[in-house]
Amino acid sequence: MEFVIAFVSFMVWPLLAGLLVTLVLEHLILRQMDSAPVVFWRRSWSAQLAHVGYWCASWALCTLITQRPWFSVVVVNALWLVVLQVSHTKYVSLREPFLSQDFEYFTDAIKHPRLYIPFFGIGLTIAALCAGALAIGTGLWLEPALGFSARYADDTSAWLVPLIALLLASGAMTYALGNRLTRDIMLFPEYDLRERGMVAYLLAYARLARRPLMPDHDPLQAAGQTAREALEAIGNEAAPGCLPHVVSVQSESFFDARRVYPKVRDDLLPNLDRCHFTALSQGLPCGRLAVPAWGANTVRTETAFLTGLTAEQLGVHMFNPYHQLARRDVSNLAASYKALGYRTLCIHPYPGTFYLRNQVLKRMGFDEFLDIAHFSDADRCGQYISDAAVAAKVEDCLLAAGDTPLFIQVITMENHGPLHLETLDTARLSEWHDGDLPDNCQELGIYLRHLVNADAMIGQLTTALSRLPRGGLLCFYGDHVPIMPEVYATLGEPNGVTDGFIWSSALPESDDTARQTMAAVRDEDPELMEWALDCDGPFKTDEQCRKGDPRVTNIDTLGSALLEATARHARHSAATQKFRSLS
Repeated sequence: MEFVIAFVSFMVWPLLAGLLVTLVLEHLILRQMDSAPVVFWRRSWSAQLAHVGYWCASWALCTLITQRPWFSVVVVNALWLVVLQVSHTKYVSLREPFLSQDFEYFTDAIKHPRLYIPFFGIGLTIAALCAGALAIGTGLWLEPALGFSARYADDTSAWLVPLIALLLASGAMTYALGNRLTRDIMLFPEYDLRERGMVAYLLAYARLARRPLMPDHDPLQAAGQTAREALEAIGNEAAPGCLPHVVSVQSESFFDARRVYPKVRDDLLPNLDRCHFTALSQGLPCGRLAVPAWGANTVRTETAFLTGLTAEQLGVHMFNPYHQLARRDVSNLAASYKALGYRTLCIHPYPGTFYLRNQVLKRMGFDEFLDIAHFSDADRCGQYISDAAVAAKVEDCLLAAGDTPLFIQVITMENHGPLHLETLDTARLSEWHDGDLPDNCQELGIYLRHLVNADAMIGQLTTALSRLPRGGLLCFYGDHVPIMPEVYATLGEPNGVTDGFIWSSALPESDDTARQTMAAVRDEDPELMEWALDCDGPFKTDEQCRKGDPRVTNIDTLGSALLEATARHARHSAATQKFRSLS
């Protein structure tokens, strides 16, 4: 009887008390979402058992290590609270709760603190670390270890065996529930979390993430085949000289703020307006762009552009595709351009190991990856390498290309948050915004300054491509809207749609221009002339273009459109050369 009482005192009461605390903490945090969570007793039996199994296994493991049952209750629930609070912070900033794939960000926060800790709160982070250290020290001091207590000192098995048995049983039960939980998952994080609870939700997503990415078809195949057929039709000798350089820019946090905030000056982005106007008249995609990321998670947009894979094809891997792409070959834009005879490189002014880009880009077939090591501190604008420095690097690569066409994928960093760590240039605010900003909207002014720099990058690149003998294509798009919670609370929130375009230095800007330019080719080579006239876009005015085209392009189709535009550009260049030879 004495053993039973001792066993209950050291094991049962901490287990029950700690389990109750986990449920209370979870309910208090999750109820702050837009929809209240389903209470524990109304969840599925598998979700209930998963939560109980998690708590028992976590507590047993911690108690085995510390030999302090009540101290373990505090430690495990403190870690539980961290996950819940991080999930809430992410939900507020990014409209998405914490995911099982996000656990790696805890180590990333140590490697790249500027990217993460300011959003959680620097003061809150320091306070949490200090409170955690104080709690650990106090707990170790107040509660004696089981192995040294008078009750268990002579019989270690009295506490060791039950703990090991509990750990093994609860761990095995939780693991076994993984497959059962995946059957009910909808892959809508907020809904799944609300219905299943944090433990079942994270466990199911983690189990799904172990399944390999196996796309059922190649989204870029048709566009790549069209490009190859166009080059074959031009001729093996003429085709290489007709291929344009291709530069695609994934601009950090770029969207046309004039669509949402009417006091932003109409003339803020003249180069974007000009390229929108030209793209519309050339029949190329431009305007609003639907992307799979909101506020962060750049690689989701990056993957959609480079592979053409939709969220449905990616499944659970839509949340962090590079985990799979670092280990598996998937058809992609770089490989498609290499097949056409291009040299491929990527420029990203940040450490190449971040998001495993150094592994993913190599597997995709990029010939070279220029990361932050190829820039200096003098290239910075604000917290990161400037768009101007990145554009200059692109120019250097284009000039050094010789007779080889280049495909360059650019991933910028200048406009990456947290914006509140920068200082607003009030002297220049009138250049970007009509009137003063509200007191809590200084981030908008900082953001507009970076938008202007991104727009200048567009001008810098289009000028450089226009001057090259083979000409070029520029694909420019925003990966997601920026994180500006106070601005959104005061002035309104964007819908998450960004902006982008494909621009050609050679394609005619209207049907009439094309017909006039290519008329002399008709008798000499009618088929080539027809290809060159492939320009079905409406001719619009600058004013119509500046206000935005109502159509929305999906980012997963933009890569195919770029390949098709490359074929059109090459056909037009071949026809132009034929015209000049006839003249």
